[in-house]
Amino acid sequence: MTEAFRYLFLGALALTLILKLWLGLRHIRHIARHRARVPAEFADAITLQQHQHAADYSMAKTRLGLLSSCIDTALIAGLTLGGALDWLARQISGLALGEIGSGLLLVVALTLLTSAISLPISLYSTFRIEARFGFNKMTLTMFVLDAIKGSAIGALIGLPLLALVLWLMAQAGPLWWLWVWLVWSAFQLLMVALYPTLIAPLFNRFQPLEDLALKQRIEALLARTGFTSQGVFVMDGSRRSSHGNAYFTGFGSAKRIVFFDTLLKQLSAEEIEAVLAHELGHFKRKHIVKRIGFAFALSLGFLFILGQLLHAGWFYQALGVSTPSTAMALILFFLAVPAFTFPLTPLSSLLSRRHEYEADEFAASQSDAHHLVAALVKLYRDNASTLTPDPLHSAFYDSHPPASLRIAHLQGARP
Repeated sequence: MTEAFRYLFLGALALTLILKLWLGLRHIRHIARHRARVPAEFADAITLQQHQHAADYSMAKTRLGLLSSCIDTALIAGLTLGGALDWLARQISGLALGEIGSGLLLVVALTLLTSAISLPISLYSTFRIEARFGFNKMTLTMFVLDAIKGSAIGALIGLPLLALVLWLMAQAGPLWWLWVWLVWSAFQLLMVALYPTLIAPLFNRFQPLEDLALKQRIEALLARTGFTSQGVFVMDGSRRSSHGNAYFTGFGSAKRIVFFDTLLKQLSAEEIEAVLAHELGHFKRKHIVKRIGFAFALSLGFLFILGQLLHAGWFYQALGVSTPSTAMALILFFLAVPAFTFPLTPLSSLLSRRHEYEADEFAASQSDAHHLVAALVKLYRDNASTLTPDPLHSAFYDSHPPASLRIAHLQGARP
């Protein structure tokens, strides 16, 4: 069993990398072939220079993503089959910290190692690619402060949670995985509730929307759709990037509507209303609840599988580890799972794109679809989103439909 699973894992890891490289290279070639001409349906709104800017930006990001995939695959192989995890665990075991203490230190050490390896990619993405194409507004000082704050919050929240999970795995008996799932699900819901008011303000400023005319338009839309929120806020996204966005956060009566300040500068009041109507569509069609439910069901299934592997010696040995432990089981499982699940990515993307179409249809019923089309074109243009993605790459990865398909669907949805 040990040898069979080792070869199965190695094959899945290699297949996933090959698939990522093939899809990425297809995407780059497809964009390059269509770089010389703006698609006819966008010719009146997007110049050739803007189209080529988006093409070059998309290709640069894809190339960096391919490099990152190669590094990640090599890292996973080195940690498991290469014996690095086993060596690290042996060093920590000599410190006599107990099972939970050793497990926490192992996770922290692994997190620091992987973060250090991924740091050059992150720096290059932010300060070379994003800066080269005119999007980055972040300074190195801000980058470092964000990393420190993120690490501190992660440690403050994550380490006690991890300690509880490790304790349950060791003490809660054969159904430990069910107890861990209940704790994890409650934690996720708690974070959804606390994030808007306690965590997000640590990174950005949120101010109530001051534009009275726009505020009245938004309040009228909320009244028409029966949506209640804690308020409409503007986030200073321009401090870090010139990309624009809008989102909802929280749940129940604590829901907040958040606009990036960059988005408010990009769009007219009518277009902002249409974008908001699209976001409201996700709530009205219960997409958020469905996605949370799907995530909870998936996590329950994964924890059940981990429950069957926790005491399986072949699982550890196949992945290069000589001494089983609860922390090592968690680490190995979450290192191995993506290699086996990556080919299923298109199913998640398909569901997400279906939700986007449904939200667009809702927006068209509550606002002028023409305004949403105009907003989307501006957002594709100003965010340098390619208008000509490779269809297979898009079907595999993209949570939103390609621009041409989405706009054609919206035009068909106009009353």
